[in-house]
Amino acid sequence: MAGMRPSGAVHLGHLVGVLTQWAKYSETADAFFEIADLHAYTTDFDDPAKIRGARDEMVAAWLAAGVDPQRSTIFLQSGVPEIGELQTLLAMIVPLSWLERVPTYKGQIEALGQKIATYGFLGYPLLQLCDIAIFRGEYVPVGRDQVAHLELGREIVRRFNHLYGDGETILVEPQPTLSEFPDVPGTDGRKMSKSYDNAIYIGDDEATTTEKVRGMLTDPQKIRRGDPGRPEICPLFALWRFVNPHKVDGIAAACRSGALGCVQDKTDFAEELNAYLRPVRERYAVYRDDPALVERIIADGTTRAREIAAGVLTDVKRAMKLL
Repeated sequence: MAGMRPSGAVHLGHLVGVLTQWAKYSETADAFFEIADLHAYTTDFDDPAKIRGARDEMVAAWLAAGVDPQRSTIFLQSGVPEIGELQTLLAMIVPLSWLERVPTYKGQIEALGQKIATYGFLGYPLLQLCDIAIFRGEYVPVGRDQVAHLELGREIVRRFNHLYGDGETILVEPQPTLSEFPDVPGTDGRKMSKSYDNAIYIGDDEATTTEKVRGMLTDPQKIRRGDPGRPEICPLFALWRFVNPHKVDGIAAACRSGALGCVQDKTDFAEELNAYLRPVRERYAVYRDDPALVERIIADGTTRAREIAAGVLTDVKRAMKLL
């Protein structure tokens, strides 16, 4: 089970770090992919139009990346009220100190301001667990910054099963799986992110992509062609490994010897990147231009998700003697 907040356009970091893995899961597992619109309200509650507007565009990118709606379940978080009810039930057994110790809680408040210091934001990791537990999700592809959230979720599951399981496993402890490319560098060398304005988007055209690549940071000590470079610290080189991994060794050697200049490297990479993204962008345009199809996929997946969630919630309520 995995999810993504509809908070803006999907970029290369999402495609490489998340969506390629999701596509594989949709082929090999009973996978659930959540449009985490409730989670989006923890930081963007004052801009609901933004959250709603990003939803269909985001799912169009998922489909373009190869997530198969016929072999997986794409669903809307707010369309499955069982998730919220499970959160209420589990909130009764979660110590406040468990939520306060999550590393990202204070860090995000420091970064984004006191306006997000809400009851909902404090309970974000619990809601995240409920997204998973309501489907008895066994594996969750996450970034490294989310591992602490998942470990808290595992603690909550153990506490619930201890209190109410009577020797049975009612809820499943989810296991994290890390993406092969968890940290994708942006054009400025930092992690690619919408908030850093350093992203290459799936929705960008090829000319815009080329312009962004030309402006990328490289090795600051490699000023002109002939200067020996250090590919291990170059953000551009880091991107080569998934755009065309067969060229990585040759590029590294040419960079270190000074035979390859940064301008030429950027030109070559922009061509390779556009070729890599071209089929994804073509599929993305098809889904983006057919919102009725995307809405139908979401509705069908949400219906299936509710059917499964209702059964798990019933088991939880029986264990808690509420039924």
